[in-house]
Amino acid sequence: MTETHELPDGRLYVGGVWEEGSGAEIVSTFSADGSLNRRLRGASRADGERAIARAVAAQADPAWRGLKPHERARFLHRIADGIEANVARIAFIQSRDTGKTLRETGALAASAAMTFRYFAAVLETMDEDMTTPRGDYLTLSVHEPLGLVAAITPWNSPIASDAQKVAPALAAGNAVLLKPASWSPLVALELARIVEAAGLPPGLFSVLPGAGREVGNLLVEHPAIRRLSFTGGTSTGRMLALQAAQKLMPASLELGGKSPTIVFADADEDLAIAGILFGIFSSTGQSCIAGSRLFVERSIHDRFVARLVAATQALRVGHPFDPETQVAPMVHHDHRADVAARVQAAREAGAEVLCGGSAPDDPALEAGAYYLPTILAGLPDSAPICREEVFGPVLVVTPFDSEDEVIARSNDNDYGLACGIWTRDFPRAWRVGRAITTGTVWVNTYKQFSISTPFGGEKESGTGREKGRAGIRAYMAQKSFYVDLTGRPHPWAGWPA
Repeated sequence: MTETHELPDGRLYVGGVWEEGSGAEIVSTFSADGSLNRRLRGASRADGERAIARAVAAQADPAWRGLKPHERARFLHRIADGIEANVARIAFIQSRDTGKTLRETGALAASAAMTFRYFAAVLETMDEDMTTPRGDYLTLSVHEPLGLVAAITPWNSPIASDAQKVAPALAAGNAVLLKPASWSPLVALELARIVEAAGLPPGLFSVLPGAGREVGNLLVEHPAIRRLSFTGGTSTGRMLALQAAQKLMPASLELGGKSPTIVFADADEDLAIAGILFGIFSSTGQSCIAGSRLFVERSIHDRFVARLVAATQALRVGHPFDPETQVAPMVHHDHRADVAARVQAAREAGAEVLCGGSAPDDPALEAGAYYLPTILAGLPDSAPICREEVFGPVLVVTPFDSEDEVIARSNDNDYGLACGIWTRDFPRAWRVGRAITTGTVWVNTYKQFSISTPFGGEKESGTGREKGRAGIRAYMAQKSFYVDLTGRPHPWAGWPA
């Protein structure tokens, strides 16, 4: 097992140079027991300015910008190799940073390697377009790097989120400035070490943890930044979208969710229960796509919910390094306090707590930011906890009577990120999935992902899509060429006379 002293030393990666930050102090703690991971100085505006200046020079250098796609792919493969060789180390760092189980963080690290490898493969097979001419000329469409890309990632799954932004942006030929969340800064710094070892030209990649009001605003407002990719809360996303719009800069925003899960009477109940448990309680509910609103057809509601509660109570809550743990601590004690306050407000509004609703009483877990998997019932759809993202292990369950009703109630929410449907009737699943306003629909499964399949949200869950073959194009500018084939002067000019 990697020891705490082997965590990244806290220096920032500023345009290819390891430097002490000059911004506010960041304290990374292990939420399983409150112990210290690392104290570090975050990035200041001056640090960000240096990173941007170095990125501008590196991205404009023909040694990078002029590379053929298959040549850029070699760098991505080497980064993937570096991640794969360090999966155990990355998993340990991310578990210390976020409280997630080693089983989950190991899977996230492996997925990050696959993301770099996927976009390397896309580069090898990416073609430009020769468009259909409408006259005596040749027409072509080509794609070029935008320049500098700002990537702002959340604390809940940093290595996977980092890779989903950094890999396609580098593949497209850009420089990337990554701002990880202050609650989980360490794994992005480990990624920087791997990127450096892979030989990426200095300046093309920076890691700048720090305050959003300082380094985050700089990365969005600076004229050299040509694109923003943000994953995080809806209120912050809305503010960043406004800043990006003011400079006419494209932005992709993957924001919050309050995803419905629908169980019809004909569903395989064992399949549904297992999927619902995974959808809401894995990652301790700290997932934007968590299935936090459960609708169960009334004819099976009581029996199904009783079985679901029993299965929830059987989940193992424990230390993230215990291989048997299913529900680990939350990322921070402050976040646990916020989730607990929301549950208490729901209880005071009349919610029935079917299970959970408190921290565990196990003395071995007392120092950690643990919270029991919680199921609430007896609330109307208008209740705040039925409408607002909790970002914790809290599920609200309610019955429904008809297909039209559950579609309407699922759509009656500001978010539109994901949806789960449990039924043996595929035509019904197709109808309901098409009728619900959301970016992703899972049928008889939940929280399954593929880097080859686009992901994003509707409504206040965001704009734009990440992943998939088109993921590279989102970080490129399209340019059209018209090449004359006649050799004759244009007749309008009347020249030569």
